[in-house]
Amino acid sequence: MNCEMEAVFRRETAVMERKFNPGDIVRHFKRENLSEEEKNANRYLYRIIGPAEHTETGEKLMIYECLYGGFETFARPYYMFMSEVDHEKYPDIKQKYRFEKVEME
Repeated sequence: MNCEMEAVFRRETAVMERKFNPGDIVRHFKRENLSEEEKNANRYLYRIIGPAEHTETGEKLMIYECLYGGFETFARPYYMFMSEVDHEKYPDIKQKYRFEKVEME
């Protein structure tokens, strides 16, 4: 299997194995580098609104809302939302995936 096919296979496998539901709270991997003050302000925490489909292209998207700042709503390509962290670009990050569910106590 060539490198490009292998990358597609890994990406599709990650998407199939992971699932988020509307209302789930997720953290972006960049949260690892924040101060306690920034973490207490909910930086890089988001609420899942749910999957969507682009009306023109059919591309699958994930819709999510910031839990900080202006509480903006974002759409990101689904495969990117579900993807693993690029550990070559971010070698010090421990989190495996770009977004991971926050387990509430």
